[in-house]
Amino acid sequence: MKTLVRGEKIKLSDLTALTQLQIEINVTSSFEIDITCFGLNEEKKLRDDRYMIFYNQLQSPSNEIQLQAHRSGGGTFFIDLSKLPISVQHLVFTATIDGNGTMGMVSSGSFIIKANGEPILTYSFNGNDFKNEKAIIMTEIYFKDVWRVSSVGRGFDGGLGALLKDFGGEVAEEQSQPAPQAAPLPTAPSAPISSKKILLEKKMEVQAPKILDLSKKAKVSLEKVGLQNHNAKVALCLDISGSMSGLYRSGKIQEFAERILALGTRFDDDGSIDIFLFGANGHEAGELTIDNFNGFINQLIRRYPLEGSTYYGKVMKMIRQHYFGSASKRSQPISKEMPVYVMFVTDGATFDEKDTISHIQNSSYEPIFWQFMAIGKSNKGLKGRGFFRAFQSDFTFLEQLDNLSGRYLDNADFFSVEDPQHISDNELYDLLMKEYPEWVKAATAKGLIHKQFSRLGS
Repeated sequence: MKTLVRGEKIKLSDLTALTQLQIEINVTSSFEIDITCFGLNEEKKLRDDRYMIFYNQLQSPSNEIQLQAHRSGGGTFFIDLSKLPISVQHLVFTATIDGNGTMGMVSSGSFIIKANGEPILTYSFNGNDFKNEKAIIMTEIYFKDVWRVSSVGRGFDGGLGALLKDFGGEVAEEQSQPAPQAAPLPTAPSAPISSKKILLEKKMEVQAPKILDLSKKAKVSLEKVGLQNHNAKVALCLDISGSMSGLYRSGKIQEFAERILALGTRFDDDGSIDIFLFGANGHEAGELTIDNFNGFINQLIRRYPLEGSTYYGKVMKMIRQHYFGSASKRSQPISKEMPVYVMFVTDGATFDEKDTISHIQNSSYEPIFWQFMAIGKSNKGLKGRGFFRAFQSDFTFLEQLDNLSGRYLDNADFFSVEDPQHISDNELYDLLMKEYPEWVKAATAKGLIHKQFSRLGS
């Protein structure tokens, strides 16, 4: 077995002819340490966040990299070098501190490469090799004519955020750069992952595990339609007419709001969604966040008592003004970096159908998508189909929005549920992505969304 010292490099072919390897990592300390493998391109940048393998993403797209066991300070990776896409030429293994502590306080660390279960290479370190760093690159396996190994031992004072920035994170704020020539990945290439999104997940793990669990379910639905790296603002628009009273008292709206917040954490990295209300009037009601979601709806209804009628158009005007500065008539498209996904929840018809139609038509020139969900039994409802027509609600107007004329793009979808608690999380997220992905494609093609911010596969 070969023992490397810090900074030493060696060809893997000098140790083994095999391309399937096991990587065993162990860092001993009194505080929490996360182990991660970053799959980087030739320029050592993370061009696809599916190749960041850690406790919350255990394998790469084709299982070329797998985290088969993990714990604080330790993990066992399986690597198949022969299956890696040509765009992944560096595998960088890192340790980052979650919370207090520095790498100078680490008792010991080891990095072992095995082939066929037999150790072929080891690299060891301890706290004396570092000072105040919050993250380190332990070892790197990289391709330069042949696969090689380097015992890096490099530290970063800024922890995970510094690592991600070094690997090209948060470039959504910069101009897109031409991708290096490489074989295409199985799906459309995605942007480098934002360090804020990773830090948000770590925050949810500690502070809002319920939202994190829902977020993981939302991710599955997004991956089905190629939107796992899509960026958008999410707004939840809630009916506060008197007929909604029982739904609020039962806690069903609180639970539903949490599910939409979880979707928002997949689309954006700020851990919040915007809340709008409508009844007789429209209201901007602030933000629902991973910091304030517990009991949020009860507090909301105390601030905004239920009202006696229902007007969609008033709040739609407010939403358009909030995101685009105007709710005027439009005949030309406007473009934004991030589209807006509006989850619009109601249990009854509106008194202002004409105004609602006008806002749907004019907003079709804006990067905004209206997802209507009615609560009640409906002829078109996906829940409660076995009930007699006489007991069903009249959502005819909402059903007609799918075929509304006079629009630049079809920018609305509708479904109904008899009871929001009776639809599973997975089924809900699938329904929320029924028409939106096609709208994203069309909106990007027609210039409503800046192309560099659309992650949907063609």
